[in-house]
Amino acid sequence: MGVEMTANFRIAAHPILPVEDRPEFVFTWQGRTMRAREGETIASALFANGVRIFGYHPRDGAPQGIFCANGQCAQCAVMADGLPVKACMTVVQPGMRVEPLGGNPALPDVHGVPEMGSIETVEVECLIIGGGPAGLSAAIELGKAGVRTLVVDDKHRLGGKLVLQTHKFFGSVDACYAGTRGIDIAEKLEQEVRQFENVQVWLNTTALAVFSDRKVGVLREGHYVVVQPHVLLVATGAREKSLVFKGNTLPGVYGAGAFQTLVNRDLVRPTERLFIVGGGNVGLIAGYHALQAGIQVVGLCEALPECGGYKVHKDKLARLGVPIYTSHTILSANGEREVESVTIVQIDANWQPIAGTEKTFACDTVLVAVGLDPVDEFIHKAREFGLPVYAAGDAEEIAEASAAMFTGRIRGLEIARALGRDVGEVPPEWHRTAEVLKSRPGAVVTEDIPEVETGVLPVLHCAQEIPCNPCISVCPQGCIVMEGEDIRALPEYVGEGCIGCEQCVAICPGLAITLVDYRQDSEYPTLTLAYEFPPDTIHEGDVVTVLDTEGAVLGNVEVVKVRAPRFADRALLVRVRAPREIARYVAGIRVQESVVAEPMDRYVGRTLDDEVVCRCERVTAGEIRALIRAGVRDMNHIKAVTRAGMGACGGKTCANLIKRLFREEGVPLRDVAENVRRPLFVEVPLGAFAGVVVGEGPAEEEPVTHATDVHEGGM
Repeated sequence: MGVEMTANFRIAAHPILPVEDRPEFVFTWQGRTMRAREGETIASALFANGVRIFGYHPRDGAPQGIFCANGQCAQCAVMADGLPVKACMTVVQPGMRVEPLGGNPALPDVHGVPEMGSIETVEVECLIIGGGPAGLSAAIELGKAGVRTLVVDDKHRLGGKLVLQTHKFFGSVDACYAGTRGIDIAEKLEQEVRQFENVQVWLNTTALAVFSDRKVGVLREGHYVVVQPHVLLVATGAREKSLVFKGNTLPGVYGAGAFQTLVNRDLVRPTERLFIVGGGNVGLIAGYHALQAGIQVVGLCEALPECGGYKVHKDKLARLGVPIYTSHTILSANGEREVESVTIVQIDANWQPIAGTEKTFACDTVLVAVGLDPVDEFIHKAREFGLPVYAAGDAEEIAEASAAMFTGRIRGLEIARALGRDVGEVPPEWHRTAEVLKSRPGAVVTEDIPEVETGVLPVLHCAQEIPCNPCISVCPQGCIVMEGEDIRALPEYVGEGCIGCEQCVAICPGLAITLVDYRQDSEYPTLTLAYEFPPDTIHEGDVVTVLDTEGAVLGNVEVVKVRAPRFADRALLVRVRAPREIARYVAGIRVQESVVAEPMDRYVGRTLDDEVVCRCERVTAGEIRALIRAGVRDMNHIKAVTRAGMGACGGKTCANLIKRLFREEGVPLRDVAENVRRPLFVEVPLGAFAGVVVGEGPAEEEPVTHATDVHEGGM
């Protein structure tokens, strides 16, 4: 089961995403000629050519690759035409000379004095930092109200993480485009924003800092600009959390956002065999995206007794052939220069490893998907300096993208009122809808399998209350209903009205509905299932393995029809004929054979004690624990002694890991003094503040870093 690949690790065909021909050119990596595509980053171009090690750390020679692919760390730094840059954020250019970042890179030969210029100041009523679902939804409300608004985003297109989401969204059809793919929601929101003349959009623009004079500095395509807003809306999304384990910085260990960027944005296949750590929605969805890209997913482990993500996401992976290990954690990522295997272990009720339960799986990538932290630096500084500030989306509270869209709408209306526009009060139902969309998954109930074995009817393999109702909205006969008005209730089929239109099967975001038709043959009814894999992987006459909701094999059945109706939105509808005894229980078709996920004969233990907390400075957990045990309670003290938090990322990843070490050592966080935050949240050439245009003339010789502040998550 897979996607057609070229020899250079590019995805040549995808079941959902269009694969467009883009102009190609050559660049060099360590003197070797390689091919890149117009508009892609250095990191993506290197991965497309099979390069995963970007350099070696000067402290201990450890190999370095990508981690976040979103500008939040500096692990992917390289030299490009003699300048240090972040490979994940810098667009590769024709003829560019790319080299690993050495310990002491030679300074560029600069001739002349950079030409300095005046700094432009722009005044707006509302500045929105972040063009993801929350920021765009707020901009739409502000546009309707006539508020002069500026949206800044560090990417080349709007949508935030929506542009990486190929799956259909949960929630309500009316409230947040439920049943529509994230990539399409991004386009809808952008089109709506663009229609307002009072809303201006600056792409490729990085917000740098909020200053004491209540102004915001941004770097717009190399030009430093000062924005003076009356009100600031922070919709910067979230950054991924990390974990401390042996081998956690090996090339091949990185976050789910980085994986989705490579696969779903840049159509690069970065791995052959993937293991996922973390059973939230982000990890579960990343596993599904991997299978769609033809990547083997050898397993997923979750420390909790149950996955924290939606059960339909977990079930979808299980019945596609991915084993899920709950109450398990990662012990180590193993390999000399990059990931070669991963070792996991079962844990007890006290979160301690159980000896003898270790398992090792051969893989080349470990995907870390253990949650998100809000990108909230701008909020705290704005409040400190008295700039009126609002927050929306993940910057305010980690939730689904559907909730981010709705909180964005609410904040947009609130800001318009604060600026004196006559827009009325925020409707109370908006607040109620936002809370519903932000709610955690409910309890799991026993799956309700219908007893009827006549006619045609949908089988709803939903067994957990989550905010989702597109199957109710799409049913033309009104056969699927929910009790009350709360979209978190479980859908029910009320019987005898189904006409077999298959629209509920096609729209279900969790692929949790099958249609069983007894009308032609009651002993061997036909079943319709949604299938989101390449058309050339399944054909009429094939024999496929079908599974129940939990992934248990029910048997092998024949495919009798494959079609792709327009209402299925790039999915296939596959009909199979199954014996009556199993027909009602069939929930999916296995796409990955069980042999793929078998562990190795023996478990591998990593001998190096390299549990790294600070990636930039290669500071280990052991070094920090020793200081905590010696009585240190100030994170600034730890920083001064070890340099943890002193690197290019400014402590974005390691600060929370250090706090976790304090907790593990029995020190309450109320007794811990936090790091002093840097005045600038993103690295920037000093010349920019003097009006030097980054990337032009002598200013080209300055280090250029286009880092990011926008990471809007979404399910």
